[in-house]
Amino acid sequence: MADNPDYDVTCITCFQHPDEKNFFPMSEKVKQIHLNIPYFSQYKYKYPKRLWVRWKLYRQLRRSITMSVRETAPDILIGASRFKANLISSIKCKAKKIIECHVVRENTIFNTGEQLSFPSRVYKALFEFFYFKTIEHNADVIVTLTYKDKMQWKRAKRVEVIPNFSTMKISQYSDCTQKRIIAAGRLEWEKGFGRLMEVWRIVSVRHPDWQLDLFGEGQMYDTLLYLIRINKISRVNIHEFTLDISAEYAKSSICVVTSYFEGFSLVLLEALRHGVPCIAFDCPYGPESIIEDARCGFLVHDGEIKLFAERLCRLIEDQELRNQFSAAAIERSKVFNADIIMNQWDKLFKSLTT
Repeated sequence: MADNPDYDVTCITCFQHPDEKNFFPMSEKVKQIHLNIPYFSQYKYKYPKRLWVRWKLYRQLRRSITMSVRETAPDILIGASRFKANLISSIKCKAKKIIECHVVRENTIFNTGEQLSFPSRVYKALFEFFYFKTIEHNADVIVTLTYKDKMQWKRAKRVEVIPNFSTMKISQYSDCTQKRIIAAGRLEWEKGFGRLMEVWRIVSVRHPDWQLDLFGEGQMYDTLLYLIRINKISRVNIHEFTLDISAEYAKSSICVVTSYFEGFSLVLLEALRHGVPCIAFDCPYGPESIIEDARCGFLVHDGEIKLFAERLCRLIEDQELRNQFSAAAIERSKVFNADIIMNQWDKLFKSLTT
């Protein structure tokens, strides 16, 4: 939007230091305000002091964001549902407020898969209730990535569906002949790489000449190595995050996603754009909106490990099917063309400001 003469774009970051480089490249036309709030310093303290420090940092954060918004005087203010969307939506200003749901509503309040104690469950339920109530009462528009997630925001004033898109440059398509399967993402619980190891334990026995390459970094790294070692799983490598993931897609014949939940799954979209057939669990809610089952890949009922392994073996064993899925994958990815998606955002902004 910064390259559009009709728009003036400012990005406010909460924690980033002014001298810190952006992780991803950003247009020089985007103005940046870095608040540099040491919000995570609260975790250095034990309870009850942590509560006191958290409260002070929250006040500082709210005051700084409010001042920056008022100084910028935007027509439109956008916040992401995963972080302080209740704060953003309740700032008193003239701007129309949009909350973009980067993850599905039911997993907005982070879920680690751990069993919570009764007091923790009560606190989480109360926090979720007031968090969503504040957003739905104050936000002018809530933007979801999928239609199924849209149905969860029943009390919102207005809900629009605008999916993600990928700007990754494609220099080479997959020919689907390499005996290689790719998986990518943060090595965290919600990405389901633990159950991917269960799938691969079955598949690698039937097809020992195929390789699984996993790209990502995170807290599950040591756990995954342990699972590989204790289950004697062969032909699997875990690689660090790479800036040239496009080349890795092009060298792969199948992409697998085993997440417990997804907002959208850019990994699937990026793989389709390279002509790589995909297999994913039909988790809430992203894969269903991207993969056309049995046309450009397979959707597997969530959690069915053996069926996932069977679908993967079927693609491994059928070169012609991989070729068919590959051609359909490239066509399917065109639905998420950047120009199409940005036109949706443009229409939304203009509907709020005219």
